[in-house]
Amino acid sequence: MTIGSTTSAPRTALTGVRVFDGTRLSPQRTVTIDGSVIGDGTAADADTTIDADGQVLLPGLIDAHIHLHGRETLEQLASWGVTTALDMASWPAELAGSLRNIQGLTDIRSAGLPVIGPGGPHAHFGMPEQALLADPDRARGFVADRVAERADYLKIVLEAPEAGGPDLAVAAAVIAAAHDADRQVVAHASSPGAYASAVDLGADIITHIPLGSPLGPDLIARMRADRRVAVPTLTMMRALSQMRSAADAFAEASASVGALYAAGVPVLAGTDAAEQPGLPRLVAHGESLHAELELLVEAGLSTVDALRAATVLPARYFGMPDRGVIEAGRRADLILVDGDPLADITATRNIRRIWCAGTEYTAVAPRVAEKGRLCPRRPIR
Repeated sequence: MTIGSTTSAPRTALTGVRVFDGTRLSPQRTVTIDGSVIGDGTAADADTTIDADGQVLLPGLIDAHIHLHGRETLEQLASWGVTTALDMASWPAELAGSLRNIQGLTDIRSAGLPVIGPGGPHAHFGMPEQALLADPDRARGFVADRVAERADYLKIVLEAPEAGGPDLAVAAAVIAAAHDADRQVVAHASSPGAYASAVDLGADIITHIPLGSPLGPDLIARMRADRRVAVPTLTMMRALSQMRSAADAFAEASASVGALYAAGVPVLAGTDAAEQPGLPRLVAHGESLHAELELLVEAGLSTVDALRAATVLPARYFGMPDRGVIEAGRRADLILVDGDPLADITATRNIRRIWCAGTEYTAVAPRVAEKGRLCPRRPIR
């Protein structure tokens, strides 16, 4: 892809925009960008004015499950309007540190090093030895190390113990220590048993959705009652099902997401986009979040709630009150799109302009959707 440049203006006015306010589109209005935040001024106060002519202004999108690999990750994300990304495992700690707070690119949060079991698949991903916890007494030290490395939350991979996952006593100790350190815990769970364990142990956010094994109504009811949050990563689950020629398994996973949503469980948009050396690249950064929104709508979410799943809800549940909505004083993470995504969710792909904390990102993503197909994006004007 083309690596882009960034430009910034102290005050910019976007006139004639229809703003997604979390429930509907507003009539045409003016939104101002004042440095890194959304302003409360008028077009008369602006140094630069952009006539949007009825285009739609969305909060910058938030991908609630990615894996960092370098600056190119941020470039790919930003070029598709993903202005915040939540990294669910990366190492060493210096990697995430080097990618924080880069002007004009995607903002990140990170779990740092996750907790994994000694014999599961994740033990073969080249993680450092300290990710393997076998002793509950080591949990507090592990959590303290992640906090010292600026981890924003903790990640634990809940594969079943018989499949090489961590002992449940270890998992419980990690979750308790994280909560004592005022950190949320995100639990990887790709089977109903792992989902049940995550709920039992008190994990805050559960990522992935089982393929071929629907979540039962009792477990979904407990998710709702215990205020758990789901990040189903349907894009990744679809890719895995395609590898296994298991379309029926993905259909059941999609039905589970619909059941979670119908029960009132908060559903966030995340993709599990990664580029792990030695593994196939199943999900690309950036573009995949638009595919995730489409899959969430196919699973039963309304277009409004799909957009909320990638804006206000991850901002709320991951403790980022400065973003996710278009209001004065909030971070100026914005994307301007052609079309009405409330009528057709694929309109989120028709991106015309992107701002990351008030700095316009001027690279173009390689492809966008137009008239139901992928095609080269027209240049930004």
